[in-house]
Amino acid sequence: MAYRAPVSEYKFLFDHVVGLDKVTGTDRFEEATRDVTSAILEEAGKMCEEVLAPLQRNGDLHPARLENGVVRTSPGFGDGYAAIAEGGWIGMAASPEYGGMGLPYSLQNAVNEMMGGACLSLQLNPLMTQGQIEALEHHASDALKDIYLPKLISGEWCGTMNLTEPQAGSDVGALRSKAEDNGDGTYAVTGQKIYISWGDNDFSENVCHLVLARLPDGVDGTKGISLFMVPKLIPDADGNPGVANSLKVVSLEHKLGLHGSPTAVMQYDGATGWLVGKPHGGMAAMFTMMNNARLGVGGQGIAVAEAAYQHALSYARDRKQGKTPSGDAITGHADVRRMLAQMKAETFAARSIAAACAVAIDMSTATESAEWKARAALLTPIAKAFGTDIGIEVSQQGIQVHGGMGFVEETGAAQFLRDVRVTAIYEGTNGIQSMDLVARKMMDGGEAAYALIDEIEAYAEGVKSSHPDLAEPVFNAAETLRETTEWLVEQDLNDRFAGAVPYLRLFARVLGGYYHLCAARADGEGSARWKLANVYLHRLLPEHVGLAAHVRRGAADLYELTDEDLAA
Repeated sequence: MAYRAPVSEYKFLFDHVVGLDKVTGTDRFEEATRDVTSAILEEAGKMCEEVLAPLQRNGDLHPARLENGVVRTSPGFGDGYAAIAEGGWIGMAASPEYGGMGLPYSLQNAVNEMMGGACLSLQLNPLMTQGQIEALEHHASDALKDIYLPKLISGEWCGTMNLTEPQAGSDVGALRSKAEDNGDGTYAVTGQKIYISWGDNDFSENVCHLVLARLPDGVDGTKGISLFMVPKLIPDADGNPGVANSLKVVSLEHKLGLHGSPTAVMQYDGATGWLVGKPHGGMAAMFTMMNNARLGVGGQGIAVAEAAYQHALSYARDRKQGKTPSGDAITGHADVRRMLAQMKAETFAARSIAAACAVAIDMSTATESAEWKARAALLTPIAKAFGTDIGIEVSQQGIQVHGGMGFVEETGAAQFLRDVRVTAIYEGTNGIQSMDLVARKMMDGGEAAYALIDEIEAYAEGVKSSHPDLAEPVFNAAETLRETTEWLVEQDLNDRFAGAVPYLRLFARVLGGYYHLCAARADGEGSARWKLANVYLHRLLPEHVGLAAHVRRGAADLYELTDEDLAA
């Protein structure tokens, strides 16, 4: 089945659900008119469908491999990457000063999702580079910006980020990599990093690694970590790739999925690096890169959900099995219809949350409003965790729709699940995202959360008289979310953490209901979106009751189970 980019979905979302007009109404983004936005989505969609989508199976069947220290990428990936780079899709949101388009992040987020739905293994490459561009724009010296940003934005060079070490995963502060001052403005970086996505390739002129390491006077923990630019090839006096640096790819991981994306173990042996930002300020600089990367990973989950849904729907519409109340295909069976409806409804909810988060990021950039910054910060962990969870759940349901054929690799249904599974783990596990939501993002006493709940309730209240069947469930669920939030902010951290995952899911459930209600109203009674909202609001949104109960249990009963009890 040919992949179809969700261009029309994004046009509808921007116009009727998340309000991109707020972004384009600012001085910063006034040139991103509706016509410009539409043209960009159309052109990106065409590239995804015609160039990237045919590479999806290549990456799975012909994985990246390491030969004599050289990474060989999957067939066609070089041409696919060239199409991404030449189309300007890497530097969409980057500064025009260095060759970027300066477009809203909302548009970059949409295009990234379409690329991920077409070929996730390849899309991961520009996503890493985009994050590096953002970190350099905010923290690098002018000299580093002048050398690296034009090359990264054009796609001539690729970027990575190097955080994880064998003993330092989520606990980044436990890293052992070190950096010593060479006395000439450079540093000698030594250490080993693991799980480095796209640690090398055979189609870009250079690979630029952002590496976390500790200076000799760096204190223990995250406060003693610095960030360094360590290129594969050291730029010469003219800024062109020069001599090889003292680094290498030790091995590539053998993974459950994403076989086309080389995940490297990187070794640095006194490699030449340049400090990015202030000494010991590495985590602040890296988080500039990671925050938007987290939304990008949420978008990867949504991308795979879309692709898996399209794949399952195509199969179900052709597959005949038994008698049904509606037609000959298995889409006529109530349970298959339930799965497909749920897959579509969940994907729309997750996409809307991510798009709303991107709009909040753009508004915070354009207006420097504290309220918009708080909204973006609140939505980021929700968009990442819910987007990736839905990618996994929809992909799993896609296999189920295929029946026995879903378990057969030739159908391609299983690849979606294998590829997307890691998205709930990298860029901060979904458990960590949930803990961030109930801790750091609630340091304001829930103010940002309440502001969003107020917005939802006000909208639902305004619709109640005309459409009570759709509006009342949203209003009632928002009230449950408010009450649960009020309870949550009064608890100690461990009680919050025990209910963090269900709380995030509760918040996402309510947001999904809100956006489905907006879509139904915009498309009109009896429309496909109206019918889909009816499914979400009456079949999925009711889960909010059980989720709220889970949150309120706290941690006590979990710790009543001893280690011995768990092993019994």
